[in-house]
Amino acid sequence: MLVTPNFVMPNLDLEAIMRSLLETGKRTHQLWLTPDSLAFVARGREYRSEFHINPSYEVQYSIKGDLNLHYRTPGGEEKVAFVPQGSCLFQPPFVPHSPRFAPDSFQLVIERARLPGEIDRFHWFCPNCDHFLHEEFYTVDDYKADPVSRAYDNFYGSEEFRTCKKCGTVMPVPEQWAAKA
Repeated sequence: MLVTPNFVMPNLDLEAIMRSLLETGKRTHQLWLTPDSLAFVARGREYRSEFHINPSYEVQYSIKGDLNLHYRTPGGEEKVAFVPQGSCLFQPPFVPHSPRFAPDSFQLVIERARLPGEIDRFHWFCPNCDHFLHEEFYTVDDYKADPVSRAYDNFYGSEEFRTCKKCGTVMPVPEQWAAKA
């Protein structure tokens, strides 16, 4: 006989979550975190410039607005996958990716929860010559801790990290982070 575990199946009001993110200025709202999966709603990633490399697959559904998912091929070439509103994209593990979408756009993201010891990496490249600039490492075990913003704080807080060793270009600090300084 199959035994069903005792659990609650929440009915999530995505419209209310999107409204709350707009009203509070927050960028993410974690929907759940279980030993097997995590899910969150993300608002606008227009400022993203890094490429996130994680050990999990990602399912990205464009709830409102369109997503331009920048990614890097195994050969290092940057490409863009367009995910229009109402569409869904499956992304395999370890693909360097940079989700970019307008401040009033929203994505539903579902991932495999990280296994003990798994590390996410964040890579930045020179906006002028595409030379590798910097890498940040984080354990992403809870999106409530906002690891992406922590990686950005470290990167944008250092002119050394933002300066290209090949051509000398200094990646500018987005307005969002310049206001923090």
